[in-house]
Amino acid sequence: MIVANDHERPVSADEALARLMDGNARFLRGEAQFGTSAKELLADLIEGQHPYATILGCSDSRVPPELIFDVKMGDLFVIRVAGNVVSPEVSASLQYAGVHLGTQLFMVLGHEGCGAVQAALAAKFKGAHERSRIQLLVEDMLPGLDGIDPQLPPRQQLERAVESNVRWSMGQILETPEAHVRTAEGRMKLVGAVYEIATGRVRLLE
Repeated sequence: MIVANDHERPVSADEALARLMDGNARFLRGEAQFGTSAKELLADLIEGQHPYATILGCSDSRVPPELIFDVKMGDLFVIRVAGNVVSPEVSASLQYAGVHLGTQLFMVLGHEGCGAVQAALAAKFKGAHERSRIQLLVEDMLPGLDGIDPQLPPRQQLERAVESNVRWSMGQILETPEAHVRTAEGRMKLVGAVYEIATGRVRLLE
């Protein structure tokens, strides 16, 4: 669920997305600016946070949004859960970002080789079953894999499933009444993306 504040925001959704993609370009070139945090930066953050984008990403240790987008502390409100699943707790965190932090840009960030997506594919096509709480997470992801062809080669199947899972999470977010209203008002932008583990590039989904 996403709600936005009524106060004027200093950073538009389009500007926020441009900042993220510019940061990923620096990361790819090896020109990251924010590898360390200065004392002045930490002092600024004592008074509060003012992130310009909210990212729902996977917990995978290889995909830290702050590094791959080359941002400083306080720039992003990040929610990380295996498989970038939308649960009630995740929805509440997204809503908090809109209501209290006023971010206009929301991104669902999946990644290549996602283990959670692999587990969901194994459950769907091979009848695999995980331990109780992991299984609950897998079951949350299964509806998003309905269109995956079981005859595809494993690598291509996983690539398609990762994208489908991102779109599934996006769809759940967009179904909320708040998202309908804010999107119609032009006060919220939701984008999907996939991080390429092999290259470091963030690829936006159309």
